[in-house]
Amino acid sequence: MNQLKKVLAIVIVIGVSLYGYYENNNATSIPARESTGSTHQSLQHAFEKRLSDLQVTGAGTVIHILPDDNKGSRHQKFLLQVSSNQTLLISHNIDLAPRIQSIRKGDTVEFNGEYEWNAKGGVVHWTHQDPNGRHVDGWLKHNGQRYQ
Repeated sequence: MNQLKKVLAIVIVIGVSLYGYYENNNATSIPARESTGSTHQSLQHAFEKRLSDLQVTGAGTVIHILPDDNKGSRHQKFLLQVSSNQTLLISHNIDLAPRIQSIRKGDTVEFNGEYEWNAKGGVVHWTHQDPNGRHVDGWLKHNGQRYQ
């Protein structure tokens, strides 16, 4: 009977450890597309839960083109409408990746980058290759051309 209790205790410890590992990994890496294939649901979930540091992939419609941010690394910035109630700020590093020259309001832009929560819907950055190879490479896609 003591042997059975030891085996059961080991199984419980392993189970708790695996559960903790699973929870920690999922807290910081929500799939960009859930099983329904809905990017909007994943982004909405990240926004509602105030999550950050998530690699996301999706698409949206350009609703506003902002001036470049020229402090430090230069970034091309624009707002995408990704669902009826959520917008995203795209902050695209143009020191590391080409600028989207022909972007216009109403255009569709696909993105892959890192999501950071903010009260206005969130920011997606790291839409470029990492020159140091330590971060997942991101990208933007506009009119069939990929920018990274």
